[in-house]
Amino acid sequence: MKNTTLPQLYQDMRRVRTFEERVGELFVRGQSAGSMLHLSIGEESAAVGVCAGMRDGDTFTTHHRGHGIFLARGADPNRMMAEIAGKEEGYCHGKGGSMHIADMGLGHLGANAIVGGGIPAVVGAGLSARHQQSNAVSVAFFGDGATGQGILYESMNMAALWSLPVMFVCINNQYGMGTRIDQATANPNLHERAAAFGLAARTVDGLEVEDVVEAASDLMEGARAGQPAFLAVDCYRFFGHARKDKSPYRAEAEEDAGRQKDPVLKARDKLLSSGLMSKDEITALDDTIAKEMDAAIDYAVAGQEPQLPSMFRDVYAPSEPEPEPVQTRLDRVLAQE
Repeated sequence: MKNTTLPQLYQDMRRVRTFEERVGELFVRGQSAGSMLHLSIGEESAAVGVCAGMRDGDTFTTHHRGHGIFLARGADPNRMMAEIAGKEEGYCHGKGGSMHIADMGLGHLGANAIVGGGIPAVVGAGLSARHQQSNAVSVAFFGDGATGQGILYESMNMAALWSLPVMFVCINNQYGMGTRIDQATANPNLHERAAAFGLAARTVDGLEVEDVVEAASDLMEGARAGQPAFLAVDCYRFFGHARKDKSPYRAEAEEDAGRQKDPVLKARDKLLSSGLMSKDEITALDDTIAKEMDAAIDYAVAGQEPQLPSMFRDVYAPSEPEPEPVQTRLDRVLAQE
């Protein structure tokens, strides 16, 4: 389990916030790969608070808004930014981009652009952990939009039926794309759905990162002992669904009120009021993190574009011969004429 003192939690959340701000900048500059990416600004306590309870050997999946989760789990921001930029130096050599980053070394079984798509993978990972007696837990991170997907309920039922070391974490940012949760579900108490399947289930306010740590850690330890769990972390998505979504479906007054639920600023104010850190110390820490993430952008921009033949790397088993690119085949055929 990671250091869960408030200064450490603040540092981790500030790193996530600043990384996401730089990702947005990369997009505006036209240097990110693909046409879409999704920021998790406002959701930092969910990523940092849950990951604080994870151990080496634990595995997880994320949704399309998973940059912060991966960073909180120990990812290198340079390699993350390079992946988002579609560069060879990225975690997936530029193939994954923003929505499909994965790294088995850190237990990241993959982000997924399909709503709820990563959820069933943790059931398999949990089953594997139980058979291997590894004491590992597998965590599925997803948004409230995924609570409309049947695969979530099938997965929760199977995890409960087999008493698997699995935890389902719903980051409830109040919106599934442009639809507010109270317009999509009659009962917004999402943890009650999980309880019906026999999971240990709770909801926690994401404004207080220490409360998220406590709730997540308790549920995760139960999951290790064979009691699968569900945790909903209530927060507010500060910006639109994707970076270029200006959220016209939300009133300005609502957004202003929602952004008051800022877990990073809440932790900062608590550090100051408690005397755990001075204003100068926090400013120095913020500056250090800003430089780290500025360097990540520079690293990504300076990275190498993947070469065409690398398109088959990691797609086929190492023992399988790679397919011949069309252009290579055409050149070979024309050379024989």
